[in-house]
Amino acid sequence: MEIKPGRNIAIKVPLYKWADTVAFYRDKVGLPISKQMTDSVAFAFGSMTLWIDRVEKQSQVDVWLELLTDDPDRALEHLDGPQRDELEPLDSVNGHWTSDPAGVVLLVRSE
Repeated sequence: MEIKPGRNIAIKVPLYKWADTVAFYRDKVGLPISKQMTDSVAFAFGSMTLWIDRVEKQSQVDVWLELLTDDPDRALEHLDGPQRDELEPLDSVNGHWTSDPAGVVLLVRSE
């Protein structure tokens, strides 16, 4: 089983800081927008995508990372993190939400 970085980084931002955060990455950093939705803006971030997600009932900023593996169940066991699938629906994604010891949320999924 191999675990490697995914292509997505998400910054979960409280409602009151979302517009300023999007403007910062768009106007100050100069990242091009690759996708725009009601509560999320995706920026091209090198070979990755940086998502700025608006979270209505959140009081602080969180960074969420994506890890890819051929066996998400084994990877979750190997990482020894808590299964946190209640965080966000995974819909058709084969994977699990977990977190590292510092509390950074990780999506461990197959490609």
